[in-house]
Amino acid sequence: MPSMGENAHGETIDVRERGGDRDGIPQVLERRLFMQLMVFESDKKVAPAESVRDLGAALVRRNVASVVYEDVNNPHGLGLLTWSEEPLDFADRVRPVFGDPEAVNLSLIREYTMLGRSYSTGFETDLEYWLLRRPRETVLNPAWPWAVWYPLRRSGAFERVDARERGAIMREHSGIGRNYGAQDLAHDVRLACHGLDANDNEFVIGLIGKDLHPLSHVVQAMRSTRQTSEFINQMGPFFVGRAAFRHAG
Repeated sequence: MPSMGENAHGETIDVRERGGDRDGIPQVLERRLFMQLMVFESDKKVAPAESVRDLGAALVRRNVASVVYEDVNNPHGLGLLTWSEEPLDFADRVRPVFGDPEAVNLSLIREYTMLGRSYSTGFETDLEYWLLRRPRETVLNPAWPWAVWYPLRRSGAFERVDARERGAIMREHSGIGRNYGAQDLAHDVRLACHGLDANDNEFVIGLIGKDLHPLSHVVQAMRSTRQTSEFINQMGPFFVGRAAFRHAG
């Protein structure tokens, strides 16, 4: 899809990502990273470790950038996180994996499927890093095996709040996240999923870290923010996993 064009009313539509100025020059980028989480249950006759090993082998053979998580809430469950700048890769490269012999024992738990895209807020000092490299580095970091992934939807009332007030609400929320990241307690992956989610969610959040407790703790801390307490309509379902396999692609 072209980055700029005209709608039926002759108005120019610009779908490029924008960051903060660098050396006085606005940052603009027509690239973003799509990430998808799918959750499966394996045949109970197959040892969980074998399911991870077999799926990993298929992903390596097809060179699919990915993380496989052990689902800590389901002894026969696993999560598969994949990503690409090209959405066609989910159809042309990820889907064929599930026709391979190594994946035939996996059954999709559809309500946990999440698909989103990295996005800018307009203030990023390094737009390309934020959109393309940071999400990859976060999920692939071997020092951070734990992950909590969940979708959320804000109420329509949030969009009607004055822009200045809305900015203050977001700064309160994001400030908590930055503090956890600065202390190496929790690192986030934030994705927009408008129109990509079966349940009309707006965002997919990944919390990644070296220990599980801080990931739960940051969710708890966010509950007191104005955004969560007043404007979040729905959160979850929550997927909790430990990375058992990584492939950078």
